[in-house]
Amino acid sequence: MRILLVGSGGREHALAWKIKQSKLCDVLICSPGNAGIEQIVPCKNIAVDNIDGLVKLAQDEQIDFVIVGPEIPLVMGLTDRLRAVGIPVFGPSKKAAQLEGSKGFTKDLCKKYNIPTAAYERFTAIQPALAYLDIQGAPIVIKADGLAAGKGVVVAMTKDEAKTAIEDMLSGNSFGQSGASIVIEEFMEGEEVSYFALTDGKDILPFNTAQDHKRVGDGDTGPNTGGMGAYSPARLMTPELESMIVTDILKPTIAGMAADGYPFQGVLYAGLMVKDGKPRLVEYNARFGDPECQTLMLRLKSDLVELLYACTAGKLECVTPPVWSDNPSLCVVMAAEGYPATTTKNTIIRGLDDAGKIDNVQIFHAGTLSKDAEILAIGGRVLGVCATGHNVASARKSAYQAVDKINWPEGFCRRDIAWRAI
Repeated sequence: MRILLVGSGGREHALAWKIKQSKLCDVLICSPGNAGIEQIVPCKNIAVDNIDGLVKLAQDEQIDFVIVGPEIPLVMGLTDRLRAVGIPVFGPSKKAAQLEGSKGFTKDLCKKYNIPTAAYERFTAIQPALAYLDIQGAPIVIKADGLAAGKGVVVAMTKDEAKTAIEDMLSGNSFGQSGASIVIEEFMEGEEVSYFALTDGKDILPFNTAQDHKRVGDGDTGPNTGGMGAYSPARLMTPELESMIVTDILKPTIAGMAADGYPFQGVLYAGLMVKDGKPRLVEYNARFGDPECQTLMLRLKSDLVELLYACTAGKLECVTPPVWSDNPSLCVVMAAEGYPATTTKNTIIRGLDDAGKIDNVQIFHAGTLSKDAEILAIGGRVLGVCATGHNVASARKSAYQAVDKINWPEGFCRRDIAWRAI
């Protein structure tokens, strides 16, 4: 097949790296890509929110299959537009992508179908939200309803923190239109786990686990980010816990979406909080996580394209379940100074070739640009330095050895990825 991959992040670099290994892939094109992706496949400079441009590209390039990486084109309806012109595409419809595009939509679905999650209320005005806060107290969680690049969640440990978050979001200061509606929910104690499953709208195919590190600083301190690192598989996962996740959370979600007229087809990424062996849903994403995707692709032994195409064709029951390496994998995100707030752009990154020569290391680019034979940092999260090993500790050792060979004074990373597992 001729395949188009949409996106420009570390997730898409990892997907491109894996798609190229597929026996079903004759040609792979990525749009818009980044400096790392363009080293392995041709890239076209069409932005992920240019829906007309992406549809035209798929038609002009006679694409047989489109794989959508990030959430923005999914929420904007790219998959609907591609299906309307007869091009198979991996990813949910615009209506189904509301599972990620609107936190309030997901919470209401959970309430309707008795899916375990935190207690919550939705607000569009500051005063009722503050009145609710007075009753509930802190700690408490404030979430922008819409997309906010993984940063629209404030875990407020005091009422003052919560009050500031409510006022910033609902006034439009923090996340613009994405924060015009908010969800205030109960603070859930426990440990977070990321669980992935493929679904064709009726069947569910488990797709392994990871644990992300959302806070910017070591020891899970500082503000939430899009993810500062991950490892796979998640240390908490047991057959009993997986059975509860599939039975109590995923199956009612897929059945409920279908019953409500929004059948979900694609990858369902459940962010979960586990306490005393019981999972509750934190949120859904409608695409592979970043940086979790990087760790999953390093461990996947099966043909990715075969799995994703079966999902799109409604034939998941016909495929062999994915096979995974027993060796764990780990990803350390290198971000630009200042992230998740304002960052400095166009700084030079050196030493990537030396870092990539370390055994079992794979470096995936995110916010990078190639210019005048230099690699420039142009984003917040810029590199995913990944490694595999016979255990999590050895994978981590290799990843940080590679990090230390990268010469980028304006970059930083957490030094404690997988600290709970180790």
